[in-house]
Amino acid sequence: MKNLYLIGLVTIFLSPSVGFGQTILPLWPDGVPNQNPSEEVENKMYRDILRISNVQNPTLEVFLPSKKTATGQAVVICPGGGYSILAYDWEGIDIAKWYNAQGIAAVVLKYRLPKSSTLIQPEIAPLQDAQKAIRLVRHYAKKWNIDPGQVGVMGFSAGGHLASTLGTHYDENVLGDSKDPIDSLSARPDFMVLIYPVITFDKKHYHAGSKNNLIGKNASQKLIDHYSNDLQVSSQTPKTFLLHATDDKAVPVANSLLFYQALERNGVPVEMHIYPEGGHGFGLGIGRGHLQQWPDRLKQWLNHIKVGQ
Repeated sequence: MKNLYLIGLVTIFLSPSVGFGQTILPLWPDGVPNQNPSEEVENKMYRDILRISNVQNPTLEVFLPSKKTATGQAVVICPGGGYSILAYDWEGIDIAKWYNAQGIAAVVLKYRLPKSSTLIQPEIAPLQDAQKAIRLVRHYAKKWNIDPGQVGVMGFSAGGHLASTLGTHYDENVLGDSKDPIDSLSARPDFMVLIYPVITFDKKHYHAGSKNNLIGKNASQKLIDHYSNDLQVSSQTPKTFLLHATDDKAVPVANSLLFYQALERNGVPVEMHIYPEGGHGFGLGIGRGHLQQWPDRLKQWLNHIKVGQ
């Protein structure tokens, strides 16, 4: 009898149905916009990291800290992958767990990738998903113990491009005449965290894969400028934390520098950290010498902007 009681306790504490672990929410439960019906399926491949491609049903995976430690801040995380795949655990789940350890709610956005043949206007699909993600977090703010005025966005590499697109195109109507009351909520992030981000589509500094996958190899100059987010900064762009490595050969450090300069010109608070070494795609930087201290800089900045409200 004693053994059965212990087994029962173990079952209770491990079961996700009683509230432990994360929740996965569909972004578009009533039908995904800008997408034709199809038999296409999402692909997942796990080697050293989990890579997801051909996303058909975008989701939010929700990670909440304990109520006792919650700061009220929340972050929507956009993994990178060149708008071709999502480095879902490396630049998503692992990061969400770090946030939870700081008392910050985190949601990992599994957004649609413009390479899918099901999309009608491929270039707007990621932004549609990012706008919806912010709105959903605000919608559930009370339930998730979140301050709706402390909801930010974070992105890595091409996910950094999506995050900075959200921060500069948050009021762009990419949904048309939506009947969902959630879509009346603001999609403006309160802050941005951009980690080795793609910012510009100017060929002098761009990441060709991200640009070509999102808007095509033969995109017009108007479209290139529209998605070169350093050109879209205004005084209303959210305060920003930037991180890059000088020796990044995939996404040149000039991307962060251009965005920093644009933010500074427009009077937007910005903090930038540039490491001499690190390359591209270093995630949390674990085991990478002093590079692994960058999350401490982010923690300090997040504490600073919360105090400054």
